[in-house]
Amino acid sequence: MKLEDYKLIMQLNQYHTIRATARNILISQPAITQRLKYIEEYLGVDVFIRTSKGLVLTPAGETVLKHARAMLSSETELHNQLLRSKETVSGTLSLGASSLISQHHLPYILQKYTTASPDVKIDLVTGTSAEIKQAAGDYHVSIVRGEPIKGYVNHALFKDALYLFDTVSLNGTAERPFIEFKTDAEYQRLVEEWMLQQNKIKIRRTMKVDHFETAKQLMRTGLGVTVLPESIVEEELWKLPHLPLQLNGRSMKRRTWVCFNKELSDLPQVAAFIKLLLNHSWEGV
Repeated sequence: MKLEDYKLIMQLNQYHTIRATARNILISQPAITQRLKYIEEYLGVDVFIRTSKGLVLTPAGETVLKHARAMLSSETELHNQLLRSKETVSGTLSLGASSLISQHHLPYILQKYTTASPDVKIDLVTGTSAEIKQAAGDYHVSIVRGEPIKGYVNHALFKDALYLFDTVSLNGTAERPFIEFKTDAEYQRLVEEWMLQQNKIKIRRTMKVDHFETAKQLMRTGLGVTVLPESIVEEELWKLPHLPLQLNGRSMKRRTWVCFNKELSDLPQVAAFIKLLLNHSWEGV
């Protein structure tokens, strides 16, 4: 079996269905089905059983999954040892970053990094901070918002305030639709706390979208209010009615963290990227 086969078993176990796996790893469902059939025929056992709720590991499948993890871990460790022996900065840098960071801050950072280290291949995965934290073991470096990752080395990069934006006056008496977007539980908790405390603005929760950029564009068209972090607000948006979210008289802010496993931080490509992040001027972000 190939390493890709072991990785596929782990991905199928993670996403639970062939459809979800195909969507996340960008391979067609028929190709995954065919590859799984080959794996099971090669091993002579059923790795998964198909249920109405998705794929479930068989007892034999649990053994195969454990072996798959060991194989991939061994391969990664070999690769890391070889990289440590090199003097030049090369290899692959695996990053997990929140969607907000990857869209608004990483392009400039990665441009500087790849200019300085052109031999490094970038493997970037984006998602909500909760998703990145859950899969942190898959990345050399994780950049998340909210709380840092327990058990990792964590450095705060910056923090930004939360603001409520609308296209009409926020001093009005009319009830306004609230446009929410998919995010992690901690961000939702902050907004919920603010909603419970404030009594100046009447808000009706009527719309939830998949991304903060979608919420921002819908707000711009006048469909309702939304909450945005200060660091992603363009200059023109500040011209719209807005107010800072406050709790007990204090501005509500979220921190952004870079998190990594100390044992991997001596890899040349990882050390170079962490150094760039920590030396970058985040002032005014």
